[in-house]
Amino acid sequence: MALDLSVDVSAPKAATPGKYLFGPVTDFLMLGGSALLILPVLFLVPLEYEGLVAATMVVVAYLVNYPHFAHSYQIFYRNFARKVSGNGYDRSLQLRYVFAGIVVPLVMGAFFAYGAATANTRLLGYAANAMFFFVGWHYVKQGYGMLMVDAVLKRKFFDDRDKKVLLVNSYVVWILAWLLTNTAVTKGKYYGLEYYTFAAPSWIAHIALLAAVASTAAAVLMLINRWRRNGGALPYNGIVAYVASLYLWILIARINPLWLLVVPALHSLQYLAVVWRYQTNVERDSQDAARDPQPKILSPLGPLYRLRVLGFIVGGAALGYLGFWLIPFVLTALIPYDRQVLGSSLFFFIVLIFINVHHYFLDNVMWRRGNPEVSRYLFR
Repeated sequence: MALDLSVDVSAPKAATPGKYLFGPVTDFLMLGGSALLILPVLFLVPLEYEGLVAATMVVVAYLVNYPHFAHSYQIFYRNFARKVSGNGYDRSLQLRYVFAGIVVPLVMGAFFAYGAATANTRLLGYAANAMFFFVGWHYVKQGYGMLMVDAVLKRKFFDDRDKKVLLVNSYVVWILAWLLTNTAVTKGKYYGLEYYTFAAPSWIAHIALLAAVASTAAAVLMLINRWRRNGGALPYNGIVAYVASLYLWILIARINPLWLLVVPALHSLQYLAVVWRYQTNVERDSQDAARDPQPKILSPLGPLYRLRVLGFIVGGAALGYLGFWLIPFVLTALIPYDRQVLGSSLFFFIVLIFINVHHYFLDNVMWRRGNPEVSRYLFR
């Protein structure tokens, strides 16, 4: 999932000084601050408890991770006919909705159908490579997007040159992290299917390291300069999100095996902070938002809009379970294929990669600059 929320500094007039998604502490924890608290603790976990902690983290990651994917589908395909017809959307955005919402899933569906029908493990392995490559791009773009969101809400804007410094640093750190995991050909398994990393020359990784040090230094100097211009103020929660996404979740993700299990949940939690605020504002815009829910037994939940937001969250959890567990389970039971070659988890492999990759395309359309729904429902 990649948030592209680099809005124009003149766009979000609805935001007010000191605005938060939910509150200073909640924003800090959800946008990335929790990583600063959890990572040190993981190094103190005794060896005999690592298995229990790992199992717990996997469950937590799934509880948070699945809904975060599902929410992108709920938002993207809502009023989809209006979006692809161009009703209220410019031509460029309309075509992006068509491409991400129709063309991409058809192409991926054909790719996986051919790979499964021909039992082509090498071809299917390329899909795993692609997912792992783009996940870094997705993480750093989301971290950058979170910084831009917080900057808009706090009215502490970055100019175009500042944004370029931040973006260049994001991409350089991403490439460095990818190269560090691809300095030699290694074989891995993902849901029973083998894939291979690439043997990138070590000298390229060294150059990338120097570039990352330089770009990080440039970003730090830019932030210091911006802090001075702002009279000693910055969108601090956004900076925490940016730092966590680039350095804690990508560059040093493999510093601890348990940390590698925690990172997806923290990344998803960051995304949920934006989505839940966005959906809350959507529901608040309805004419009957302040009305008491019916029946009366639901009144402790508050106004009707809160009940609808809760329904959105529960629906995301159900949709996540449907997509990641029930659908691949049914497909595995009903569709025959060469299990000796492709293993017993083929459809879990396909669905997981399909949703991950498609999620990147959906987010790149939904949260981009120029989408009228972003400025209307998020920046206030």
